[in-house]
Amino acid sequence: MAESLALFHRAVDGGARVVVFPELASSGYAFADSVEADAAAETADGLAVSSWRQAADERDAIVVAGFCEANEHGAPYNSAAVLVPGRAPVIYRKAHLWDAERTVFTAGEAAPPVIETEHGRISVVICYDLEFPEWIRNPALRGADLICAPVNWPRMPRPAGERPGEVVRTQAQAAMNRVSIAACDRTGVERGIDWTSASVIVDANGWPLDMADLDQSRTETITADVDLSESRNKKLSAYSDVFADRRTDLYSAMRSDAHGTSESAMSEDPQR
Repeated sequence: MAESLALFHRAVDGGARVVVFPELASSGYAFADSVEADAAAETADGLAVSSWRQAADERDAIVVAGFCEANEHGAPYNSAAVLVPGRAPVIYRKAHLWDAERTVFTAGEAAPPVIETEHGRISVVICYDLEFPEWIRNPALRGADLICAPVNWPRMPRPAGERPGEVVRTQAQAAMNRVSIAACDRTGVERGIDWTSASVIVDANGWPLDMADLDQSRTETITADVDLSESRNKKLSAYSDVFADRRTDLYSAMRSDAHGTSESAMSEDPQR
């Protein structure tokens, strides 16, 4: 907690008004099982969220951070708190659990929130949620200007000179929805997991405004001035608009026709 608070104050001193931390920032990620995760879990009024909330209020800046949330009915949630100064915490629970996370956590059941702030409309998803077009389109359609994403991206092999696939897909999601995305990744090594260290801030055109150094494993803060008004302009050209041009009359029929095949393909595909 002390490190995250120190980094928050440093970022705000540097001009940041919205500060994003990684997935499960207060507890670490690599739990052996749900019992171990439960021992590290906190409620939304526990030490982690309360400390971030106090810091947000004191510095008049927004905090978005991941924490392990206690669940009295079962395994804990992989959650994120959005702390807007002067308001109660808004909690989002990760809906799409990656790999063995489903043996540790309970999946969330609610769509990403969209929160009105003085800086714009902010939403939040967590890590693997970014891989699902529907889950980013949802808050974008509801007016989100900035989607904050606490993430933990394990380092994967990639061709020389290429960006991590997670970064490429984040750029694609931003461009397809014309919405800015700020993803904060973990760095270093945790229980044998080598993190990608690929924090990135992407504008509504899908271009990175700043990205962490992929060749280092030290803590790094990235910052960018994001024009959130761009997220409200869905036009690509004089006649093309990424939302107005959707053919929802066709999409519903396609879902109906392909439902069985689609479900089968997803269940057999182990790739992230």
